[in-house]
Amino acid sequence: MKTIFQLVRRGGFLLLVFLALLAMRIPLYAQWVQTNGPCGGIVNALAVSGTDLFAGTYGGGVFLSTNNGTSWSAAGLTYVDVYSLDVSGTNLFAGTWVGVFLSTDNGTSWTAVNAGLTDTHVYSLAVSGTNVFAGTYRGVFLSTNNGRSWTAAGLTYTYVLSLAVSGTNLFAGTHGAVFLSTDNGRSWSVAGLRNTDVYSLAVSGTNLFAGTYGDGVFLSTDNGTSWTAAGLTNTRVLSLAVLGTNLFAGTGGGVFLSTNNGTSWSVAGLRNTNVYSLAVSGTNLFAGTYYGGVWRRPLSEMITAVRAEGGSVDLPTHFILSQNYPNPFNPATTISFALSSQSFVSLKIFDALGKEVAVLVYEELRAGTYLRQWNAVGLPSGVYFYRLQAGSHNNTKELLLLK
Repeated sequence: MKTIFQLVRRGGFLLLVFLALLAMRIPLYAQWVQTNGPCGGIVNALAVSGTDLFAGTYGGGVFLSTNNGTSWSAAGLTYVDVYSLDVSGTNLFAGTWVGVFLSTDNGTSWTAVNAGLTDTHVYSLAVSGTNVFAGTYRGVFLSTNNGRSWTAAGLTYTYVLSLAVSGTNLFAGTHGAVFLSTDNGRSWSVAGLRNTDVYSLAVSGTNLFAGTYGDGVFLSTDNGTSWTAAGLTNTRVLSLAVLGTNLFAGTGGGVFLSTNNGTSWSVAGLRNTNVYSLAVSGTNLFAGTYYGGVWRRPLSEMITAVRAEGGSVDLPTHFILSQNYPNPFNPATTISFALSSQSFVSLKIFDALGKEVAVLVYEELRAGTYLRQWNAVGLPSGVYFYRLQAGSHNNTKELLLLK
């Protein structure tokens, strides 16, 4: 058998050109790592519960990883098309082509919870307190008892692709517009983006982001009264994920990151790949793809080192302490903060009585954006506080451990 070196010597320059062109056609995945499953499938949904990561697939049901994707196990609903996942405490909900399923034991067993659900084509789910909302082919449904019964919650005969909750506001992204309800679905109003298919919605503070199929990302700062284009024009935005002030977009051509509400975007990898779902778990970003399984990349690589094409790394312009994610959490959560200048930094956790329970940072740090994970294993449920001090700056935020 001829070696590649012998072939190059015989073929000369033309073969070298061919190999160079071939290499250019191979997708570059930067620092992304393909996890060990569910490989080869379409991953429509990802959900995080503490240190557990769930993947909902097309035709393969739900899979669970307890070690950041190093290994996966089937978590039930075999041979079911799963379009959406959401978590509420110890309850895991799966929206499928044949209704909603509930697991209270991390996917070991499932129960169909479809009483009153007159349309079982469930594309999206959202949890708000004790309320669970299901977006279907024919509108939104509401359950106030973990899916044991459902009632129609408006938007009859409307194809609901995405749902998001912001305070008392419920947003629905549909084939044609965004809708808003302030009374748990009893009444709805058009919240803009008419004649647009809204595949994903994400909330970051007072900002509402909408990912559309072909028109990019849009931003509303007034609950949908008005919208502005927020980049990725002419792009199919299939999924969105928020971590503090960072917005990730999964598209028909890879993952993108914006740190300034869509004013500019950086390529974050997985080019030429359809990214159907995104989730932040611990210090990693996970991406569910089309026939490529689940991929993983450390957040620190992207937030502190992602470069815009042809540009350089943008350093923070001011001191920022972001809300931890997820919140509520069990038992681990991630805290993001930004420094505009080199400072001695202290990041500590306190219980409700003011007792220090953990020290996450106590050192000199350069300007940049940082992530720190807190694992509260062994501590009781309740309200805790995290305090960041950096030079003359200090800020305190509340987090909730819910076991």
